[in-house]
Amino acid sequence: MRTRPYRVVQWATGNVGTRSLRCVIEHPRLQLVGLHVHSEAKAGRDAGELCGLAPVGVQATRSIEDILALKPDCVLYMQQGANFDDICRLLSAGINIVTTRTEFNHPASLDPVLRARVEDACVRGASSIHATGSSPGFITEALPLVLGSLQRRLDMLRISEFANLAPRNSPELLFQVMGFGQAPDPRRDAGRAHHLRQAFAPSLQLVAEALGLGFDSVEASGDVALARRDTRIAAGELKAGTVAAQRATVTGLYRGKPLMRFKATWYCGTDIDADWDLRGDGWHVEVDGDVPLDLAIRFPVTPEQWPRVSPGLTAHRAVNAVPYICAAAPGIRTTVDLPQVVSDLGP
Repeated sequence: MRTRPYRVVQWATGNVGTRSLRCVIEHPRLQLVGLHVHSEAKAGRDAGELCGLAPVGVQATRSIEDILALKPDCVLYMQQGANFDDICRLLSAGINIVTTRTEFNHPASLDPVLRARVEDACVRGASSIHATGSSPGFITEALPLVLGSLQRRLDMLRISEFANLAPRNSPELLFQVMGFGQAPDPRRDAGRAHHLRQAFAPSLQLVAEALGLGFDSVEASGDVALARRDTRIAAGELKAGTVAAQRATVTGLYRGKPLMRFKATWYCGTDIDADWDLRGDGWHVEVDGDVPLDLAIRFPVTPEQWPRVSPGLTAHRAVNAVPYICAAAPGIRTTVDLPQVVSDLGP
C-alpha cells in the first residue's frame, strides 16, 4: 500500500479547475505541490486563496518550467483547448496527466500524427494520460460499461442529457454564445451538432468497441424549438418566435442500424412549438437488449445551489482518477484500460 501522498499540480483555474484545486488541497491522499495559471492577475497568488481556502503556501505560476522542476506525480490538466506541446513536455518528463479535455477519450479518434507524438512522449517518460469527466466520461463510458455487464445482447443504448437554463443568470452565454432568444440559424445548429460529434462520438465508440461491436458510421444533427410567447427568464427575455430550446444528437451506427445515441437538450422555456421531452436537469439512460433498462438520474439542487454543485460533476471524477493513472502502464489510457475508479473519502 502506498504510504506517501501523490504530488499533484493543478493546471488552470476555471470553474472546473477551481473545484479540482480545492479538492486536491482537501484530499487525504493528495498533496498540492504546484498550480499553473494563464492569467497575469492570478500569477504569484496563493493557491488556497484562489479557491476560497486559507493560504497553503503554493504560489500560482505561468511557467511550465516551474511545473517541470517540481517533478509531480500527476497534473490535473483542465485548460480550455489542448496544448500538445505542453502535454508532451509533461509526459516526456515522467509526469502523468488526468485531463477533462475530450481529445483523449478514444485514442484511435486522435489525429494519427498527434497520437504518435503523445504515445512517444509517454514511452520516453514512462507516463500515462487519461481523459474523464461527467459528460463525456461518466455518463457515456463508466455507466454504460456497467449497464452493459448485464447484457448478452445490445440492440440500442440511448443517453439523453437535459439542462434547464432558465434559472441561470448568464445573458452573454445564453443569448450571444448559445443563441437563445435569437432567430433560428441553421449554421449554428450545424456547428452545435459538429461540436457534439467531436466531443461525444469517440467516447461512445470506445464503449461500442469494448463490447465487441463498434461503429460503421456516425451521424450528427441539431435542431431548435421556438418560444410560442414572450417569456421572462433569469438572464432576460425570450421573444415569441425566437429560440427557446435546442437539441443536438450524435448516433453511432452498427451494421446499418443505430446502436448508441447521445442527445443533449438545453432549454430556457417549456412553452415551445415542438413536442419535446423537457425534463429537469439530469440524464435519462435507456438500454434495449436482453435485459432492458430505464434509468433516470436527477440533480436535486436549487438554482441557487447549482453554481456550487455543477463544477464537481466534471472535476471530482478526474481528481478521483489520480491514483489510477499514476499506477497505469505508459500510454493514453481510457476508461476501458483502467480499473473502476473508486473514491477515497477517508479522513
